[in-house]
Amino acid sequence: MGRGADGRTPARRGTPPRPPHPFSTPLIPPRLPPARFWGAPGAGGSPRPGSGRTHPCAALGETFLLLLLLLLLLPTPQGAAIAAGRKKRMPRKLLLPYKSVFSHFRAPRGLHDALAMNAARSGYRVFSANSTAACTELAKRITERLGAELGKSVVYQETNGETRVEIKESVRGQDIFIIQTIPRDVNTAVMELLIMAYALKTSCARNIIGVIPYFPYSKQSKMRKRGSIVCKLLASMLAKAGLTHIITMDLHQKEIQGFFSFPVDNLRASPFLIQYIQEEIPDYRNAVIVAKSPDAAKRAQSYAERLRLGLAVIHGEAQCTEQDMDDGRHSPPMVKNATVHPGLELPLMMAKEKPPITVVGDVGGRIAIIVDDIIDDVESFVAAAEILKERGAYKIFVMATHGLLSADAPRLIEESSIDEVVVTNTVPHEVQKLQCPKIKTVDISLILSEAIRRIHNGESMAYLFRNITVDD
Repeated sequence: MGRGADGRTPARRGTPPRPPHPFSTPLIPPRLPPARFWGAPGAGGSPRPGSGRTHPCAALGETFLLLLLLLLLLPTPQGAAIAAGRKKRMPRKLLLPYKSVFSHFRAPRGLHDALAMNAARSGYRVFSANSTAACTELAKRITERLGAELGKSVVYQETNGETRVEIKESVRGQDIFIIQTIPRDVNTAVMELLIMAYALKTSCARNIIGVIPYFPYSKQSKMRKRGSIVCKLLASMLAKAGLTHIITMDLHQKEIQGFFSFPVDNLRASPFLIQYIQEEIPDYRNAVIVAKSPDAAKRAQSYAERLRLGLAVIHGEAQCTEQDMDDGRHSPPMVKNATVHPGLELPLMMAKEKPPITVVGDVGGRIAIIVDDIIDDVESFVAAAEILKERGAYKIFVMATHGLLSADAPRLIEESSIDEVVVTNTVPHEVQKLQCPKIKTVDISLILSEAIRRIHNGESMAYLFRNITVDD
């Protein structure tokens, strides 16, 4: 079969030759014949039209276009990386566009860049679940120490008494710390905490940590009569609302931590109170630590051993503690002759008879420092102070972690022989301080802010529990 006029397309007999296809021409220009270059010696000037010679400028232009086409068609490293990413799924935390001529972003090149990017994406926020301004004072102190701002939220009571919580900013993927101080209206504070925790849970917060310095209902941690263990019920409600961690301080019973299905950090306020004794009581070396009942003897012993002071315990008929409460689960009244096995009688527990009130230890001519975890009804503290005065103590201090100071506590303290009552700011008591100048406050926001920082950064909490024993 013959060739066409162009030398490429086969020519059939009786058919005109086909025009050449525009893409059938070779990309590489044909080898130039040994023609005379333009202006070369002996060239005789520029090639004449129709002579079949190629101008040198035209050859250079074709070569430049060929190189440009090759650069556009060859795969680049960026394109290869993107193609590989389609086959193998990229890690979620590295989904950033790769650097190109059209983008100013770059992908992380190392572990340091990846961690920096993750920290920027997942931060933390601190919220206050209280609806009253007086209860947000501790939250403001903590955020100031952390160098952060208090989260934007609205907590208020509607006209029908319902609690409403609104979160005013995004919390998706962040660690959220809810600071809730418990005022006198305990039930309202609990509902505010539960509703805010659930609102943050539905807003896709990563972790929800409750900072509850004074845990409510901690005194109802044992079965009494036909009642219930309310503290365990509250622990279940907090877990159901979405809390994943709790930071609290000086639980009334350390066994309460077993009620929770998530971690509980029970911090101690004793280092702050011991520091107050050393700095604010000039002659504290002449003091003695007093337990107002045998139940508080372990706590008083812990203070005495750390301060290298003596120990005294008040014991007697005037004391009525939780351990002395009747279990009361017998109803109707027990019948002595009602036995299952005739002729056999069950041994009965003998009734308690307390001795006359006594002070075990010497307090004469010394400073008496009564220590406890909660000051709620101050009548027992006032009675203990009167006994210590009769035994020769010339100055009396009362120190506790949680100053609830309910009912007429300010008036009773002011009229008693107590010289000073020192509590922490786990519970707001500014009104009581105005009524009684004997009440002093120790700030514990430092240890709470440090706990928040360590939990968010994934650091160990062991530093906050150094030299802490089971009895503390």
